[in-house]
Amino acid sequence: MTSTLDVRLNVDFPDFNLSIDLSLPGRGVTALYGHSGSGKTTCLRCIAGLEKASAAFISVNGDVWQDSAHGIFVPPHKRSLGYVFQEASLFPHLTVKGNLEFGLKRIPVRERHVNLQQASTLLGIDHLLARQPDKLSGGERQRVGIARALLTSPRLLLLDEPLAALDSQRKAEILPYLERLHDELHIPMLYVSHALDEVARLADHLVLLSGGQALASGPIAETLARLDLPLAMGDDAGVVIEGAAVAYDAAYHLVTVRLPRSDLTIRVAHSALEMSKPLRLKVQARDVSLTLRAEDQTSILNRLPVTVVSEVPADNAAHVLVRLDAAGMPLLARITRYSRDQLQLHPGQSVWAQIKSVALLA
Repeated sequence: MTSTLDVRLNVDFPDFNLSIDLSLPGRGVTALYGHSGSGKTTCLRCIAGLEKASAAFISVNGDVWQDSAHGIFVPPHKRSLGYVFQEASLFPHLTVKGNLEFGLKRIPVRERHVNLQQASTLLGIDHLLARQPDKLSGGERQRVGIARALLTSPRLLLLDEPLAALDSQRKAEILPYLERLHDELHIPMLYVSHALDEVARLADHLVLLSGGQALASGPIAETLARLDLPLAMGDDAGVVIEGAAVAYDAAYHLVTVRLPRSDLTIRVAHSALEMSKPLRLKVQARDVSLTLRAEDQTSILNRLPVTVVSEVPADNAAHVLVRLDAAGMPLLARITRYSRDQLQLHPGQSVWAQIKSVALLA
């Protein structure tokens, strides 16, 4: 049986209504993305039972937590979930180990699937166990908070903008640990954020919320490449590509990444890493230019044969957004209308995409 998270909610506030109907993957990371006030946190609180929707159906891999039509409402403390807030809210009178043990003690021994050693190793906090919370950095406190949530052996992990209170250095510190949770545990996660770079790095599935409505829900690579969504209009619009490292040039510190289901490759400036390692790339639309033929005399490293799929006007009168197909992989290019006309671009046309820079997101 396919694992799914089914969430149907109707929440009425005096000045806001949240109305969504979602069937989400029951594994991996699903990101709820949108601007402040879009309904992300309200959705999470309803799933946790902290907010009681007037009409709702919430099922986690077959376990019904709320069904208004049949009078079912499982209270928060009986829902098998872990909740990570923006602030870790550790108990100040307990050591790190004491805080972790508090989470562990909530769960009967026979129901524990994550032990203290496993959680502390996954989050890299073994060396912090004897410390008091006031001796931790912001990133360390948040890692302890996530470990404490894991020790409840949840069927679902909810993360409400866990990096929002951290500076860029602390965010960079904690993101690899969140990736480890994704790779090494089989606990589905709902991750709330208004930072697209975080979402691009962590999420498998993306839900775009706006004004209490779900504008889109789907695999992140395809959803980011949709031209009918506001995501394509921003300056950070782009696509996520999953690939694998197949070669490394030590002289120039360049990793060659093979793109999915094709023989196409992209070279990325990076230090040496494990070959065949799965990698995630972000290609910004503003970093993709188009040409009618392959250009050899250029400083741009990556040139891919692509097909024009469609285009839409951009958010200013000078630009258009062009969707491209690279051997089944979607790309976006943000170019001027003048360039579009000079190249006489049209759907089905074969052109070359020149990718100026690529961000390796891991």
